[in-house]
Amino acid sequence: MDTSRPEKQNSYFPESIRTRKVFKNLILHIHPVMVRGATLKFNHTFGLGGMTALLFILQVLTGILLRFAYEPFPGKSYDSILHLQNKVLFGQFVRNIHHWSGIFLVILAFLHLLRVFYTGAFHLPRRSNWVIGVVLLILLIFSNFTGYLLPWDQISYWAVTVGTSMLEYLPGIGKGLESLVRGGTDLGPATLLIFYNFHTSILPLTIVILMAFHFWKVRKAGGTVVPGGISNTDKTFVPVIPNLVAKELVVALVLLAVLFIMSIFMDAPLHDRADPGFSPNPAKAPWYFLGIQELLVHFHPFVGAILIPLIFVAGLFYFPFANYKTKNTGVWFFSGKGRMITLWSALLAILITPLLILADAWFLHFDEWLPGLPELISNGLIPLTLTLLSLVGYLWILKRKTGASRMELLISLFTILVVSYTVMTFAGIWFRGPGMSLVWPWKL
Repeated sequence: MDTSRPEKQNSYFPESIRTRKVFKNLILHIHPVMVRGATLKFNHTFGLGGMTALLFILQVLTGILLRFAYEPFPGKSYDSILHLQNKVLFGQFVRNIHHWSGIFLVILAFLHLLRVFYTGAFHLPRRSNWVIGVVLLILLIFSNFTGYLLPWDQISYWAVTVGTSMLEYLPGIGKGLESLVRGGTDLGPATLLIFYNFHTSILPLTIVILMAFHFWKVRKAGGTVVPGGISNTDKTFVPVIPNLVAKELVVALVLLAVLFIMSIFMDAPLHDRADPGFSPNPAKAPWYFLGIQELLVHFHPFVGAILIPLIFVAGLFYFPFANYKTKNTGVWFFSGKGRMITLWSALLAILITPLLILADAWFLHFDEWLPGLPELISNGLIPLTLTLLSLVGYLWILKRKTGASRMELLISLFTILVVSYTVMTFAGIWFRGPGMSLVWPWKL
């Protein structure tokens, strides 16, 4: 038998046919050949995972292009950005895409996490993949943070100064860790080089490895959870090409169109050159850390910058491993009751969080009421304990009044924390002026 015959015949295939075969094989490495038709409903996933992956790829591609023009030295970085924007063909456009896709990436990755949580897609066999997803979100935030410094303008310099200074509140190791991250006591050439290397090599490589593992775990678990969970009796399977791939292509094209239009009409910000001797008032952290900076206004630094974020992140890692009597995987908000509880909790957080911000500014002064106690206790542990007791009391009332299950109570707690942090982020962006005092947005 002539074993070379198939290859000889294959050589006569038109180039377009061979290209389609390669493309199809690539798609089928990512997706199974057949998928359940019920999982193709757009409002079940909103394409958030795919859009997040696309944005990361776009970040890598535009980042590679930016490397050709960027010089990671304090005396040259700002000028290299100016040269890129003013002298390089499409340089401003590429930088705009990189900037806006970086912001979208963090937002959509977080929305993807919310979608997975609210559809219960973190139970077995997807439990370990939830942990990987949380780690990926954290890495994406820090990738954005390391890139924030690279323009070396006034806003980015002082935002990173504020962000890294939060590390000093870690007991014992804080000062050393802050110095390690900065490469010294203050931001300088060593800091820029450290951030550049993390942003362009270490973090992207780590994210790529974890993303590959994340996608493999999704595939191993049987793909996206079925809407309606076990109550969905539709077991119809359809080919992934074109039923799923066509929808993914449409979502990708819409996302790219929105991103490119924004990049044409909205330039990435570039403020005055960084001046280490002049701090803006107020000096604010990057937008995704402004909720933590807002906590620093109300709590002792260790509690606001370290303890509360650590408790929240530890909760994210823990709750997939908790014991639930009923899982209802694939059902939005677990149940109709869960949907109602989620709405109540979100409205409560939207109402109470601004009131607490105002109350703390006007008359809640635990450190003045309890002058004999250390500030960590009077302005840290006491208000934190009162806050936790209030949350426990709210959950107890919910359980008594509605008979909510453990999963429904968890949804309520998670919703309150996420919405409260979002409100505090908006407060930090639009309502904090000089000295982090409360001001109207038009007076900033």
